Formats: sequence, structure tokens, C-alpha cells
Amino acid sequence: MPAAERVLLRSVTMWLLLQSLLLLASRLRAAAAFPKGCYPSEEEGLKTFRCSNARLTEVPRDIPNDTNKLYLDSNQIPFLPRDAFRDLPLLLELDLSHNAIANVESGAFRGLAEHLHSLDLSSNRLVSVSKDAFSNLKAKVNLSNNPWLCDCRLQELIRTVDLAAGSSSGIVCKSSALEEHVGKAFLQVIADTDFCNVYKKTTDIAMLVTMFGWFAMVISYLVYYVRQNQEDARRHLEYLKSLPSKQRRSEESSTISTVV
Repeated sequence: MPAAERVLLRSVTMWLLLQSLLLLASRLRAAAAFPKGCYPSEEEGLKTFRCSNARLTEVPRDIPNDTNKLYLDSNQIPFLPRDAFRDLPLLLELDLSHNAIANVESGAFRGLAEHLHSLDLSSNRLVSVSKDAFSNLKAKVNLSNNPWLCDCRLQELIRTVDLAAGSSSGIVCKSSALEEHVGKAFLQVIADTDFCNVYKKTTDIAMLVTMFGWFAMVISYLVYYVRQNQEDARRHLEYLKSLPSKQRRSEESSTISTVV
């Protein structure tokens, strides 16, 4: 092989080796930036980021912003703060199941309304969540296997979200204002009980009782005031009767003018 060709071949080999080393270093740096136990991959042509069983106690901040599928399941995340996923505009699927989530702040899913089509919050510690937390979200939501308090708030939430197929039977009353509802599927309960209507009636009754109480207090005060004035007037008239006649007439005239 001519010397020129050997030099060219060696140069090309060195260049390819250098490119491979640079690519490997880039991937190592990227991997080092991710939380321990998290890694990116590609599944069915979708960019996926997995953090399953990574012992996370919060939503990671260094998730690639072109992620389509995010798995944060089986961790110890206790709550979802506002704008937790704001930098993931292309997210299609979000799995938060099997965590310790007890609180979802309003705006936690802000920025995901346009693309997200699957949200799994099953097997957490959700007792009560405002419907505003899921505002404008079009995703299929799994809320099963949480210790729900069955009340008007949960009823409004269920009417707001689009439940994932087959997940509704897993939304069970862990507690309720009525003991008979505990242990029953929520959709079964609200078939016979309108929690929001019951709450409205209770509120109306409480307002009526309060208004009646104030009215009774006002009437009682007026009655007391009138009786007290009558008693004072009676005593004064008895006093006037005990005075000499001329002085009594003068005092009576003064009393009459004062009353007028």
C-alpha cells in the first residue's frame, strides 16, 4: 500500500476514533446530570425518560425537554408543586403511580394540556384534590387506589377529569360523612347521593339558623329596652305622686315634654 494511502487511512481511523470518544463523553456527561436510577431511552419511536424505583423524593429538574414518555412510578414523591412539568411541552404520557403523593397544587400540570393524553396517579395517598389542579387537562386520568374522602370536592373533581378506562371502580371511599358509603366505589355512591346538593342544603340551613339567632337577639334586646323604659317611667310617676301637688304638676309637665 502506498505511503500516501496509509497516511490517509490512519487519519480517517483517528478521526472516527476521536468522534466516537467525543460522543461517548457527551453521553457520559448527560448520564451524570440525571438523578441516580434515571436514564433516557427510545421506545416505539418515542423519547422516554425512566426513573422507576429511583428513590426520588421530588420531581427531577433535569428531564430532557423533548421527552414524550415520563415514568416516575414507584418512588417516594410526596406532592406535586406548581409548574412541576412546565418544561416538558411534548409530554404524552406521565406515570406517577405508586408514590406517596398526598397533595397536588393548582397548576402542577400547567403546560401539558395540549399534548398529554395519559396521566397515572393511582396508588398514592390522595384524600382530596381541587378540580382546579386538572384545569383544561384532556388526558385520560387514573385516580384509583387512593384513600379518597367522598364529598362534594371529589364529586366536582370526577366531573372535571376524563377517567382512564376501567379505573373508575378503583375510586373507593376510604372515608365519608356517611358511614354507609365507606368501602364503596364512588361512582356507585353518587348514583344515589348528590354530595354537593347535600352540602348546599346544609349550608342553607346553617345560614337560616344563624339569621334566626340574630333576629331573636335583636327582638330580645328591643323587648328588654322597652320593659326597662317602662319600669323607669313607672318609678318616676310613683315618685311624682309622692311630691306636693304644685311641684308634682310641674314635674309631670316636664316629664311629658321630655317624653314628647
